[in-house]
Amino acid sequence: MNENNAAAMRPVGPPPRHHLALMIWLAVFPTLTVLQLLLGDLLDGAPTAVRTLVLATIAVPIVIYGLMPPLQRLRARLLARRS
Repeated sequence: MNENNAAAMRPVGPPPRHHLALMIWLAVFPTLTVLQLLLGDLLDGAPTAVRTLVLATIAVPIVIYGLMPPLQRLRARLLARRS
């Protein structure tokens, strides 16, 4: 096993708060923007609480299961490349 593979296999610790905040922002902002564009007309007359509930119900699983894992892998690769 060469050094690059060993570094890639080394587990990366949890991100500091500012890294986590950036990753969450990178996942949430585009997700909410796209959902607003897709569902904006449909939810136009809905009360704010209902609109927020619908958007959050759709956005949270997309972010947690779809976008955060690739962002975490990207972070791990970037940190492995540094060391």
